[in-house]
Amino acid sequence: MTVAGPSAWETLPALMYHSVSAVAGPMRDLAVPPARLKEHLSALTAAGYRLVGLTEALDLLDEGCTGKLVAVTFDDGYRNFLTAGVPVLADAGATATLYASVGHLGEHADWLGRWAPDFGKLLTWDELAEVAGAGVEIANHSLIHHPLDVIPAAQLRAETVLSKDELEQRLSRRVRGFAYPHGYNGAKVRAAVLAAGHDNATEVGRRLHTPGERRFAIPRLQPTPDVTGAELVELVAGGGSPLIPKLKQLAQPGWRLARRAARAAGRNLT
Repeated sequence: MTVAGPSAWETLPALMYHSVSAVAGPMRDLAVPPARLKEHLSALTAAGYRLVGLTEALDLLDEGCTGKLVAVTFDDGYRNFLTAGVPVLADAGATATLYASVGHLGEHADWLGRWAPDFGKLLTWDELAEVAGAGVEIANHSLIHHPLDVIPAAQLRAETVLSKDELEQRLSRRVRGFAYPHGYNGAKVRAAVLAAGHDNATEVGRRLHTPGERRFAIPRLQPTPDVTGAELVELVAGGGSPLIPKLKQLAQPGWRLARRAARAAGRNLT
């Protein structure tokens, strides 16, 4: 699951959005209003970046593309992606990848707890097909939106295989990408995603993707509603501070043990 060898590219910035809306409270960073999203995409386009989905970006790099690329991704699949996000993408001449939470389609994102209604419902299957028809890559965000690195192996296989199969059967198209719910992954999770037939996967990471890194743990930057277009161009160019990604990496083993113990007690820590 490692891409090796010489490469003509140095970094691939990938952006992670969620809801295309305005939300107040502690979850507000998961929502970027349509006007701010338009500002982000316009600023990147003006800076010379080509905005595409993640799988398309990887394919272009494999083909030797040396142009300025930004991979644009959206997690979960909120209905406002269709009503507000798709028009903004079209106006900017951009495409994107949408990671659908297959087992939750048509419902609220219940993993957000009491804040779920603030984000509205997720896309229905018919609406997801409409998104695909608009040229957006539909990728997999697992069957149920819970951490995959703390569940039994048989359940992990079901989460990765059944979700991919259902997406492909209902949409009549190949599903190549995967996004780990809450970003959590590990060697066993990455191997399961590969075995299910995906050829790339993404986490959170908060840094730029570089040649030679794991194709099944591609990091992304998260633009918040407070980030301006100019600030996003700067973030994409430099990747931000390396401190936070490093600290999170160091904390992962202990945090995974805590989450595994919590799950055994009937709770999910995210």
